[in-house]
Amino acid sequence: MNPIQMVVTIVVINIVYVSIATVRMIIMLKGQRVTAGLLSMIEVFTYVIGLNIVLANIHNPINLVAYCVGWGSGVYLGSKIESWLALGYVTVQIIVDEDRSHLPEMLREKGFGVTSWTAEGRGGPRLAMLVLAKRSNERRLLRTIDELAPKSFVISHDPRYFQGGFWTKRLRSF
Repeated sequence: MNPIQMVVTIVVINIVYVSIATVRMIIMLKGQRVTAGLLSMIEVFTYVIGLNIVLANIHNPINLVAYCVGWGSGVYLGSKIESWLALGYVTVQIIVDEDRSHLPEMLREKGFGVTSWTAEGRGGPRLAMLVLAKRSNERRLLRTIDELAPKSFVISHDPRYFQGGFWTKRLRSF
């Protein structure tokens, strides 16, 4: 293998390895242990091949640079892949002025499950809402909120566990 082919091979192998490792870690954190286990076998196989190439040619510092470039690129690509897959769910908390009481119903009409209640803010009464959505629908939900209540306060986070409610009924119907 000539030096240019070796550098390209090292970069590509590391991009593949680290991308798989990044996605595997996120999938494991989402509770998909079997898929994570299968991905880890591909990950370690790729890792051993790449490391073997670098260690067999350790005398060339360009190979180490290629390894580092592949690693950084793999982290970036892995996070983009995970973002594209949009696995799991997101919980969005929305707080608006109380005069936006139509907002929960408008969100429900767009297919989102909404729980709402009256809350007390520094400036007086507010309407608080909690919405559970698939991560693949998060951007659509946030755009909808921005269109319907542009001055709303919004917090988004990943739930670790949920039971009952809108999603349980909806998932049973599939």
